[in-house]
Amino acid sequence: MKPRVGFIGLGEMGKWMAINVAKADFPLTVYDIRPNPIKVLVEKGAISADNPAELAREADCVFLSLPDTQVVEEVIFGENGLIGGLSAGSTLVDLSTIHYSATLRIKEELQARGVTFIDAPVSGMEARAKEGTLTVMVGGDSNAVEEIRPILDTIGNNIVYMGKSGNGQLTKLVNQLLFNISAAAMAEILPMAVKLGLDPEAVYHVVTTGTGRTFALEFFTPYILKNEFEQGYPLIKAYKDMVSAAEISSQEKIPLPVFFAAMQTYQMALAEGLGNEGKGAMIKVWEKALGVEVRRKGF
Repeated sequence: MKPRVGFIGLGEMGKWMAINVAKADFPLTVYDIRPNPIKVLVEKGAISADNPAELAREADCVFLSLPDTQVVEEVIFGENGLIGGLSAGSTLVDLSTIHYSATLRIKEELQARGVTFIDAPVSGMEARAKEGTLTVMVGGDSNAVEEIRPILDTIGNNIVYMGKSGNGQLTKLVNQLLFNISAAAMAEILPMAVKLGLDPEAVYHVVTTGTGRTFALEFFTPYILKNEFEQGYPLIKAYKDMVSAAEISSQEKIPLPVFFAAMQTYQMALAEGLGNEGKGAMIKVWEKALGVEVRRKGF
């Protein structure tokens, strides 16, 4: 008999992950603060709960796909939170990207109540969530991970066990930092190229076939050239990963000079009011500083 699954957080990623769980015929209960995605999941065969605590009472394993640490902690420990419905022996899986220290704290609090906590952040954008081809980085008890692997297999096609609790979030952070730093580098270097007289479209075509290619440049540059900045996570959300890394650097006394240089670009972009735009919008900081414009029409 398949375990009963609960799913909280039906945003652009969570909705598709939950749909794929439903398609695999797992008994599914869902909750979100918005009615529209709940309606979509109910049409796919799920049932809805009125609050997280009610959902927890209907599930053997609960999955979270939420925007940040604060929301995760509120859903677990707040009024009508999961903590009021989770029973000893149940499992809570966090697919969100949250702070490493918070992950360890949540794990300890739930473990004291007999609840297994697994951190399993995902990598990949909405299209891969829809296809069920996300990469899932998993930290926690290995036996518990194997028990939920059939559910994880509906979400991603690359399930990587990283070891103890917290290691999933650490791995996601490493991935995000490399992406974030390369996005900041792109925002700095393309305006330099234009300042020196190079054509940005030509630079893009050269670099994407050369050793300087990065996913950030490949993904964002076409949109930058078309003056479009809605793609990807907003800068303000990406910044939470930078803050998390800065905290770890301070606590563990690990020097990260390249990271901190990139962080200044994020802070400058946020100071310019660009927080609700995608990472590609950081290019506006260096366009302004150098008095050039990389953006053009008709790419």
